[in-house]
Amino acid sequence: MPLHFELVTPAKLVRSEEVHMVVVPGTEGEFGVLAGHAPFMSTVADGAIKVYKTENAIPEEIVISGGFAEVGDAGLTVLAEHVEG
Repeated sequence: MPLHFELVTPAKLVRSEEVHMVVVPGTEGEFGVLAGHAPFMSTVADGAIKVYKTENAIPEEIVISGGFAEVGDAGLTVLAEHVEG
């Protein structure tokens, strides 16, 4: 079962896709999100989000600055202040 992942900045929707897992640099430490994860919210530290398209994939890294991450029924949404690239 895939996880719906969205990466958003104040200016635009950067990503909206189905993935296996996303690892987020939370201010309390990194956390991984799979489909069916319990709902929660966290602030995001400057760092790289790691996006795993499939279970054994090499992760794609997306460098972000600050923001919030929310896990809910719709999946994972990361609202980043800035996304590099």
